Amino acid sequence: MDLSYGAEYEAFRDEVREFVAAHWSREDARNPERITAFRLKATEAGYLYRNIPRRFGGSEQPADVLRAQVIHEEFTSARAPMEIYGNGVRMLVPTLLECGAPWQQEQFIPPTVRGQVDWAQGYSEPGSGSDLASVRTRGELVGDEWIINGQKIWTSRAHECRYMFALVRTEPDAPKHQGISYLLLDLHQPGVTIRPLKQITGQSTFNEVFFDDARTPLDWIVGRRGEGWQVSRATLKHERTGIGNAETYLEQFAKLLNVARSATRNGRPAIEDPIVQDRLAEIEGYLQAHRYSTFRQLSMSLAGKDPGPVTTMNKLVVTNLGHMIAALAQELIGDASLLLPVYEPGHKVGDERWMNQFFGSLGIAIAGGTSNIQRNIIGERGLGLPRDQTGGDS
Repeated sequence: MDLSYGAEYEAFRDEVREFVAAHWSREDARNPERITAFRLKATEAGYLYRNIPRRFGGSEQPADVLRAQVIHEEFTSARAPMEIYGNGVRMLVPTLLECGAPWQQEQFIPPTVRGQVDWAQGYSEPGSGSDLASVRTRGELVGDEWIINGQKIWTSRAHECRYMFALVRTEPDAPKHQGISYLLLDLHQPGVTIRPLKQITGQSTFNEVFFDDARTPLDWIVGRRGEGWQVSRATLKHERTGIGNAETYLEQFAKLLNVARSATRNGRPAIEDPIVQDRLAEIEGYLQAHRYSTFRQLSMSLAGKDPGPVTTMNKLVVTNLGHMIAALAQELIGDASLLLPVYEPGHKVGDERWMNQFFGSLGIAIAGGTSNIQRNIIGERGLGLPRDQTGGDS
């Protein structure tokens, strides 16, 4: 197995490495202006927002998965900023490029890429999570506006976002998959109420959002009326691709090894304990298997071949890996697992930072489609098993 990228791409790696060294230092991570300036330079150089046209603020580069991988590796190694993280860039922008009207692309993509606006995802509702097609938030066309009534829940960072992309039932008499439209709406308006949901960590990153005769213009619909289900599948595709990346978990595993070296079991470093060693070996086995699976998927994509149903497994695999890593860390840090990290000036955060990771590893099993739904997709679409009549839709 040849895992080298070849002379052309290794030369490109040197180019990227030199760029990062010339324009970024880790001290810049505390300076928002330096972060913004670096992203602009990196985009001008063709390293960021590669799939976004220049007229929308991207670098408009030809698709090249190996170049993208090299950029990710070198930027990550230097802890340099990649694209802005959030629903807007990660999910909505690719969806607008694929399904949006030209004016929607012109109006919404540039400020989203620049980080001037962010977007909440209005999908889940009470009773409509895994069975997403059963959404009941209603949109009625009155004149040149949609009048929206209903509720969304588990809406990440809605209290910080200006806009929302939402699934709204606009054809109440149509079959449930055919009666949904994909609407964009402004959250800063009368008729929208956002209530934070307090989490077990004490934070409130999720919200419930209520619509009482909220309004959005007639043409703020992505795709055709009643065809929002197909648009939503495009959005989820981009979300699940992001969640399934292996690199983040390689970094987490390296941090877990450091915890195992510093923690103690029976008066000795925990990493010398046979049970801890077994669990570390199990985690690394799964991690390396997933890593090499992604190499295979990458190679097939380069050859113009479809990797097949294995791609449906990526999100589920890393969900399980993230929880395995966090659960072992929780055990190893001992009394620190009784604390939650406090991020305040002058306060040094220790091993208790793992508790945010632990609770987050439980939540990621729901994000982007629950793990049960992922298993159904693998079984039905990958293995050709009969449809699960109780597991909902995705």
